Amino acid sequence: MTQLEQYIHNFLGISYADLKGVVSLFEADTLTKGEFFVKQGHYCKRLSFIKEGYIRVYAATEKKEVTQWISTKDYFITDLASLIFGQPARWNIQALTDCSLYSISEENYKKIGTLVPQWDKLEKQFIAKCFITLEDRVFSFLSMTAEERYDALFHFNSELFNQVSLHYLASMLGMTPETLSRIRKKRSS
Repeated sequence: MTQLEQYIHNFLGISYADLKGVVSLFEADTLTKGEFFVKQGHYCKRLSFIKEGYIRVYAATEKKEVTQWISTKDYFITDLASLIFGQPARWNIQALTDCSLYSISEENYKKIGTLVPQWDKLEKQFIAKCFITLEDRVFSFLSMTAEERYDALFHFNSELFNQVSLHYLASMLGMTPETLSRIRKKRSS
């Protein structure tokens, strides 16, 4: 069973028969370091599952770039508003390393409902879990100190701190690079 099959089966509880049909709609795909999955203002026409690599989701403002998230293996990546509602992408999504992906086109994504009768319910469950994750992230920004946010991310995914620019991590955590360096130094002593 591939990583993608395992994830879909575990996360959605989809039957093995339906799983094979859904996975057949995905194709092996790659991004090279620095390559964009989608650029802000363009249209995102695919949803991808990261097999290997790191992908940064960020927005460029007039004054700075703000990292919204850094995705790692076993995560899906897309600009959801663009894929689902046909809006221009709000995010730049760029490979930080060479990446191996499983990608499904917008057209094939729409076919899943014909292959899996309960897809509407499963998709709603998936979107709800994504929304809960977003709510937790917003709550952490409102309720946690910079050090607590650092600790939470470190415990959630410590490998990021060795693989990704600290500047990007600081932005994702809502702090300056100097604050992140100070916290790291304090934690290592």
